Amino acid sequence: MAEASFTPRQPLVLCLDTSSSMAGAPIQALNTALYEWTEELRGDPFLSSTVEVAVVTFGGQGATLWRGPRPVPSRASVTPFVRADLFEPPRLTAAGVTPMVEALNLTVRLVAARTGELASAGALYRRPTVLLVTDGMPTDAQGHLTETWKALVPVLTGEQRARRLRFYGIGMGDITHAGYEVLEALAPDFHARLPGFPFRELFRMMSVSVGMVRQEAGDDAHAEAFAQFKSAWQAG
Repeated sequence: MAEASFTPRQPLVLCLDTSSSMAGAPIQALNTALYEWTEELRGDPFLSSTVEVAVVTFGGQGATLWRGPRPVPSRASVTPFVRADLFEPPRLTAAGVTPMVEALNLTVRLVAARTGELASAGALYRRPTVLLVTDGMPTDAQGHLTETWKALVPVLTGEQRARRLRFYGIGMGDITHAGYEVLEALAPDFHARLPGFPFRELFRMMSVSVGMVRQEAGDDAHAEAFAQFKSAWQAG
C-alpha cells in the first residue's frame, strides 16, 4: 500500500517511432524536445507530482521499453513509469524498420498493468494517456508492410470507450495518406498530421491534456484543446 496517495496519478506513455526514416534532424528534434519538456514538467509543481511517464520506442531493436534513460525488459517486474519530477528522458537513436503493432500491444499491456498496480495499492489515478508518434507505416520485423494493425482497432476502440485510456495518434514529416489512415483508425477522436517535426509543441499540448486533471476536465474539454492544437498545426 506504499503508493496510496490523495494526489491522483496520471500515467502517460510516449510511444515513439525510432525507425530509420527518423534519422538525422527528426531524431535530433525529438531528443531536444524530450529534454526541454522534461525540464518544463519538473518546473510545474502539479504536473511534476502527478504525471508519471513511460516510454516505448519502435525501430531497429523492435519494441523497446524504457524506464527513464535506460531500456528494460518488457516483462520486468519493476514498473517503467517514473514520476515526472524524477524522470530523465532516454537518448534515442533511429534505425531499422517500423514495428508499430508490437509497440502498441506492449503499450496496452503496460497501461493495464500500471492501473492494476495503482488500484491494488489504493492510489488514486486518472485515465492514462497514450501518445503515438510516427512518420511511417507499420511493418513486420523484416520491414514489409503489414496489415496486422487492423486487429488493434477493436482493442483500442474498446479501451477508449471503456475509459481505460485516452489515445492520440500523430503523424509527422512525410507520412503518407495511407499512413495517416492507420492513425485515423487507431485514434478516431485524437489524430493529426503535422508538417515537419514539431515535437516541442506536441509535448506541450500533452502537458495541457494531462494537466486538465486538476480541473476535473471532461472529454469535451480534452477534445476542444486538441482541436485548437490541430487547427494550428494540421497539414493541408
